[in-house]
Amino acid sequence: MITDPRGIREAGRDPYGVHQDGDEAVRFGGDMMTDDGRTTGRTGRGVQRHARRAPELRCRSGGARPVRDPACPGGGLLLEVEAVETRGAAVLAEVRGEIDLQTADLLRTRLTALHAAGHRHLVVDFAAVPFCDAAGLGALVAVHNRVSADGGEVRLARVRPAQRKLLRITGLHRVFPVYEDVEDALAAQPAPTA
Repeated sequence: MITDPRGIREAGRDPYGVHQDGDEAVRFGGDMMTDDGRTTGRTGRGVQRHARRAPELRCRSGGARPVRDPACPGGGLLLEVEAVETRGAAVLAEVRGEIDLQTADLLRTRLTALHAAGHRHLVVDFAAVPFCDAAGLGALVAVHNRVSADGGEVRLARVRPAQRKLLRITGLHRVFPVYEDVEDALAAQPAPTA
């Protein structure tokens, strides 16, 4: 029998969901990764506090579009993926913004489109990614599956320490080659297939 020593269920809260508590969203459950100073580890008795996020704006029927934050003047981008350099069969994709449930679809769609445009190897620059959760990792795995089925490779460059830790914890450091800088990632030879 599972007990609830903290009284979370009795208080009407979902222990694995999110509820509003004043000006903050309170999350119960698994850790998330961030590198911008937000508290994400388990604090106290398993409660995590995060600043509220702006609502998602997405048009499913119109294909992948940048996800914008309506709270920012001019509708600031929450995630942007841009191909900035091509070298041989490799393309460098700079990713800027947080990768989470709201933006993971955009990441998957843009990287898949780069591969479909004829780029066999994708180098994903994570230097401007302060946050990536399980949805982001799922998007990267989906892209990896498609690219590797065609004999290509997804390489990650300039991954922040918190994100590297999540890659190690999940075992994905064995799937994605990780490089300290973009030049090394672009120049790398594809890993041999097993």
